[in-house]
Amino acid sequence: MRLHLRRPAREEPEINLIAFIDVLLVILIFLMLSTTYSKFTEMQLRLPVADADAQRDYPREVIVAVSSDGNYSVNRSSVEGRSVEAVVAALLQAAKAGKDTVVIISADASARHQSVVTVMEAARRAGLTQITFATQSSAQAGGR
Repeated sequence: MRLHLRRPAREEPEINLIAFIDVLLVILIFLMLSTTYSKFTEMQLRLPVADADAQRDYPREVIVAVSSDGNYSVNRSSVEGRSVEAVVAALLQAAKAGKDTVVIISADASARHQSVVTVMEAARRAGLTQITFATQSSAQAGGR
């Protein structure tokens, strides 16, 4: 009896690039479909500098104050209700200059984000596109 102890023929290793390309294409398609294209808000905001030396003088301004508990006042007159419609009505009544009126949002530091967004939405519905935020300098905040 004879044993055949022959080594099997060696196969050359090969790299299968087709599977690799398929995986990359699937990843590329997934990234393309999952990417969100965010559209920035249509209102043009003019943000103030927090440590500005000279305060800007706006003769046609409406100051909207937002308290920490979510109450609103427009030019120091309290707004009844917390809805967007109530703020729109107050803004339309206070905006004597029409579209040229500058809305200054003076929100408490602990006010909810939604309260500030409500004021911005009300300004948009009222047709007031010039919005700015009131701030205080860091020196004023430390003195309190």
